[in-house]
Amino acid sequence: MNYVIIGNSAAAVGCVEGIRSRDKTGGITIVGDEPYSVYSRPLISYLLLGSTDEAHMKYRSEDFYEKNQVRTFLGHRAEKVDSAAKTVTLDDGTVLPYDKLLLATGSKPFVPPMAGMEQVKNQFTFMTLDSAKALEKALTPESRVLIIGAGLIGLKCAEGIAARVSHIDVVDMADRILPSILDEEGSAMMQAHIEKRNISFFLSDSVAQFTENTALLKSGKILGFDILVVAVGVRPNVELAEQAGCKVDRGICTDDTCATTAADIYAAGDCAKSHDITTDTDRVLALLPNAHMQGMVAGANMAGGSELYDKAIPMNAIGFFGLHIITAGSYDGKAYITHAPGVYKKLIVKDDLLKGMILIGDIKRAGIYTALIREKTPLDTIDFDLIKEHPQLMAFAKQARKVKLAGAKQEGDA
Repeated sequence: MNYVIIGNSAAAVGCVEGIRSRDKTGGITIVGDEPYSVYSRPLISYLLLGSTDEAHMKYRSEDFYEKNQVRTFLGHRAEKVDSAAKTVTLDDGTVLPYDKLLLATGSKPFVPPMAGMEQVKNQFTFMTLDSAKALEKALTPESRVLIIGAGLIGLKCAEGIAARVSHIDVVDMADRILPSILDEEGSAMMQAHIEKRNISFFLSDSVAQFTENTALLKSGKILGFDILVVAVGVRPNVELAEQAGCKVDRGICTDDTCATTAADIYAAGDCAKSHDITTDTDRVLALLPNAHMQGMVAGANMAGGSELYDKAIPMNAIGFFGLHIITAGSYDGKAYITHAPGVYKKLIVKDDLLKGMILIGDIKRAGIYTALIREKTPLDTIDFDLIKEHPQLMAFAKQARKVKLAGAKQEGDA
């Protein structure tokens, strides 16, 4: 069997591990457009922060490819997928035949059109190791930095460079920071925490006109800057999937085996849609743990398995300047909110199920809440009043504790 993987991030690693769990000898080839061995993208802000280095950013050890007998074409781009001939053509003309193909093509920064942006000389995105290195070269202690986007990428960039520049302004059209993962109360708490680091926010606003070193906002405010970082969002890389005849709808459409609509082609990671069990909708869940799990399922099935990727939920574990956040699931339902100094907890319940959570500050034992969401545990089978305040296994029935602690079979299991 000849396996080809386009992409070299978490989903690709998961795919290799999934294949090797069932097929120890089949040929595996990875094509990656970056020249580096697989690294953890969320760590690029910590590289600029100085709390990690490139060696510690590696998502797997340097010998990962060799140990798993993987041939690599790093620093090369896949230009064409011919699903009829079952070949992948690279930018240097190399043609790779495949029996099974994984599209783990990831996403790219979305840079919206903004008037005068072509005049800005020092402009960057913040998604790859190379983009972080380029930004780092431009930083000086006197730099005034303007970041467009108050989401996860923009704020991780701000955290990474805050101690190395004079000031940071962040502009976003949304009315709050981190709008994709936090409610209004959680967002306000995190914004107040971040603003202590010489970072200013201009929300419900956008750039009307750029000059080389100024941004005129639609509100009329004028912001001077030396460096511009655009972190508005990302778009899935779906061009190869479209070329190969896969169904695409704001992401590559997959079933619960991670197969696309094209024969012998699978997809995983930030380019692929999956089924969000908390909202019962299909959408891209661009999260590293999900990408790895999705890749593992795809790899196992490419090698003849029958695995299902059927417990996908949106989930984020992230921190800014020492204040940590864990969110998961959806926020549609009845909310149970707990406050304490430096702590915010919101649990969302609907139809006797825990559907979502926001934890800020105190994130201990968040895994219990996550498991309740992912496993769709009926709340009337546990002591939820106890778990709301103190997540612990004692809130579960005795048999359920055995299952969680020792892998015991539940009643009715074969």
